[in-house]
Amino acid sequence: MAEKSDLDILTEELMEEPEFRKEYEKIQPELDIKRALMQARIQSGMTQMQLSEASGISQADISRLENGTRNPSLGLLKRLAEAMNSTLKIEFIPKMKTGIN
Repeated sequence: MAEKSDLDILTEELMEEPEFRKEYEKIQPELDIKRALMQARIQSGMTQMQLSEASGISQADISRLENGTRNPSLGLLKRLAEAMNSTLKIEFIPKMKTGIN
């Protein structure tokens, strides 16, 4: 099992505060997309420039997607998945009942 980073530990501590948890959960989908894109690109062995060439999406836009300053459309995600020889999968996962609203 991988050792937790300082950021992971801090995040866990902050998640115990209802206001922080609420705001964090608001941005979670964007964080998940960013993380998934970066992981898929790295696992496919591609640089941002190689992904740009394969997808027709500029390297600058790929960088913006990975650093979270641009939100992708579904069509853009499909193009990126195809360029990485991957299948795009989107899920709806029921929320766990925590008693925090």
